[in-house]
Amino acid sequence: MSFTDDIAKLSEQVKKRLEHIQGEEATKQSLILPFFSCLGYDIYDPTEVKPEYISDAATKKAGQFEKVDYAIRLNNSVVMLVEAKAANEKVSSHDGQLRRYFTWTQTAKVGIVTNGTEYRFFTDLRADNLMDEDPFLFFNVLDYTTKDLDNLKFFHRDNFDPAAITIHAEEIVYTKSITKLVSDLLRNPSEDFISLLLRAAKLTDSRITSKVIEKFKPIVKKSIQNSLVDLMTRSLSQEIQAEPEVSPTETLLDPEIESTDTSENKIITTPEELEAFAKIKSFCKSEIFYRDTASYFSIHLGNSTWWFVRLYLSSKKKSIIVRLPLEDTKLLANNLELQDCSHIGSTATRIYISSISDIDQLALLIQKACEIESAKH
Repeated sequence: MSFTDDIAKLSEQVKKRLEHIQGEEATKQSLILPFFSCLGYDIYDPTEVKPEYISDAATKKAGQFEKVDYAIRLNNSVVMLVEAKAANEKVSSHDGQLRRYFTWTQTAKVGIVTNGTEYRFFTDLRADNLMDEDPFLFFNVLDYTTKDLDNLKFFHRDNFDPAAITIHAEEIVYTKSITKLVSDLLRNPSEDFISLLLRAAKLTDSRITSKVIEKFKPIVKKSIQNSLVDLMTRSLSQEIQAEPEVSPTETLLDPEIESTDTSENKIITTPEELEAFAKIKSFCKSEIFYRDTASYFSIHLGNSTWWFVRLYLSSKKKSIIVRLPLEDTKLLANNLELQDCSHIGSTATRIYISSISDIDQLALLIQKACEIESAKH
């Protein structure tokens, strides 16, 4: 059984066990130890998974030595320290005890806080042997992605390499921070950023005052938006050239939804779906059509397999799917909740909406999805 299968099996077990678990000890036995077993550690060998670990530097508190719930050992050295909480407790942070143990245990490079469902991974990016205040990685056994699994593999017994983990942690933390900074600047460019662009582009000979910045601010915003759309078009054009055309019999449907055989289901096109279609039609330069099914409302370019948007408006949680990658969708999704949907047999992303009025703020995204699909054919 592969690592991916092991975690999937554990996820199912956690779902079944959660309601029956009370207290920290039950959480350790039923949820936490099986997790480390999936990571390849021998949970029955105290020289590898040491419970109630006491450091040589531990101090007494209330007459007892401080101890950490588990120490994971490799080659006779402690490499990870684990603080366990009860399944019903929130994993918001760590207590000072785990941080002290991290400092006392020079060989430990990872501190973990968990309630058996959520795992938070800490290291010492800011100062050697001083555990960071914030985790560099989150993993939820009940809600994870392929990327999350790739991150988790770094902590498997067969892969554990302190240097590699440090490099990976730096990449995660620094990339996240810089991405947020760039994203904020692109959405709402600061005066300094606008001033920098004006100087670099040599758009004005006059002194760059607040009045000049206010004049150029809407122009800069529009230019940024156009630049992002252009970048997205170029990257997707490369994918299009290599993507084979899908025939009607090969089209895969989302496994979350039921069969769309119109001969067995009565299809009712709702006024809400028609209103959404009218909105989307106004965004697109190409002539578009719709095809209603029992499960979703598809918008295409004359052939039902040439779809670029699918609407799920009858679900409890409304959503639309665009035929664009997740990373490219983020740029124009206006901070709406996203989910990768490449499992439906095509590069696609689901966007959750509260009502069809949210579609208005996705005009550029839908327009781009239409243009990309049109370019294929």
